[in-house]
Amino acid sequence: MSIKFCSQCGSTMEQKIPEDDDHIRAVCGLCDHVHYENPKMVVGTIPVSGNKILMCRRNIEPRKGKWTLPAGYLENRESVQDGAVRETLEETRARVKLLGPYRMFNILFVDQIYLMFRAELLTNDFGPTSESTEVCLFSEDEIPWDEIAFEVIRQTLVDFFRDRGSNNGQGANNGAFPFDIKDLIFKPPKENS
Repeated sequence: MSIKFCSQCGSTMEQKIPEDDDHIRAVCGLCDHVHYENPKMVVGTIPVSGNKILMCRRNIEPRKGKWTLPAGYLENRESVQDGAVRETLEETRARVKLLGPYRMFNILFVDQIYLMFRAELLTNDFGPTSESTEVCLFSEDEIPWDEIAFEVIRQTLVDFFRDRGSNNGQGANNGAFPFDIKDLIFKPPKENS
């Protein structure tokens, strides 16, 4: 139980199924206020310039020092599109134009939903920020596959390059990039990673 005290009255929380509900919830033992815990939404982009993708090396935990696509938690009162553009700017200083939603992943074992957008890099003005130590453009064969931070990012990249390849090499922003929803199943991290 992550919620220990009621935000309404400060009393101790209990785990129980509230009346007219079907899930165990954190319920205040004194005032009966129900506290809901819901999945976190992560939004990000696959920023493309020509045949290359912009990636950043994380300067924050978890997986500090590993490579990722720019992505992060959606803020309250923020659209998924605005959040993806903001996260890209915060992690890479890059300005992008969204081309469309590409992948959504249900990651049930960490209570997250990832929504990744295809995006076009608007300028070559990008670089590290407080959240990243390096920001680089990579072609498919240059991507540091053994240093990818998260399995959801690896799967997004694998799908993206497969879909781009089905376009007979006509370029990164052309071709069939179908939106798809997938479930990511827990895979224990490799030893020494």
